[in-house]
Amino acid sequence: MSSRRSRSRQSGSSRISDDQINDLVSKLHQLLPEIRGRHSDKVSAANVLQETCNYIRSLHREVDDLSERLSELLATTDSAQAAIIRSLLTQ
Repeated sequence: MSSRRSRSRQSGSSRISDDQINDLVSKLHQLLPEIRGRHSDKVSAANVLQETCNYIRSLHREVDDLSERLSELLATTDSAQAAIIRSLLTQ
């Protein structure tokens, strides 16, 4: 164990523990569709974090794509239909 890690454990209770980190990584592992089926002991924490970043980037791209498609849809519909769609989206 590194000396910095040892000092951080001794310096105060506001630090997150290794057990808490492992628990959070395990929860992330369960949320990720790409690695959900794999056993958690076979997937490193670094891999889980990398897959989490990749998944978030993928979700951002999907949101951007859907937003663009919605904008195009609203631009091609009449104002009454667009108003209904906008009202549904703001609920």
